[in-house]
Amino acid sequence: MDFYLSEGGVRTQLPFGELDISGNEEHGYRPFQLMVSSVAGCSASVFRKILDKKKIAIDDLKISAEVERAPDEANKITDIQLHFVVKGVGLKKEQLEKSIEIARKNCSMIRTIEDSVTITETLEVINLSN
Repeated sequence: MDFYLSEGGVRTQLPFGELDISGNEEHGYRPFQLMVSSVAGCSASVFRKILDKKKIAIDDLKISAEVERAPDEANKITDIQLHFVVKGVGLKKEQLEKSIEIARKNCSMIRTIEDSVTITETLEVINLSN
C-alpha cells in the first residue's frame, strides 16, 4: 500500500476506491475510526462465515462499537466493546455465543491487537416470528 500527502492528511488508492485518512474529520476518516471499523468488520465477516458453515440463518446483524481512549496516552484506544444484535427465526443464544467466540479466535484484527486493547463482545438475540 502506498500513501500520499493530501489536504489535511494522507490518501491511498485501494481496489475498492480512494481512502482519505486524517486526524480531522473534515479531511478524512480518523485513524481510530478505521481501527475500530477493522475490528468490527473483521469480526462480523468471520461471524457470518461461521454461521453459514453451521447453516444458521439470520435475517439481520448489527454491531455497535463503543470505544474508550486514554487522553493521557496520546488518546490510545484502551477498550473496544462490540455489541452484536442478531435477528432471525428460531435463533438459539448459546449457539450464537459460541459462534462469536470462534469468530474472535479467527479474526485477524482482534488477534493483532488483543494484547494491547481490551475487546469485549455482548450479544442480543431478537427472535422474529414466522
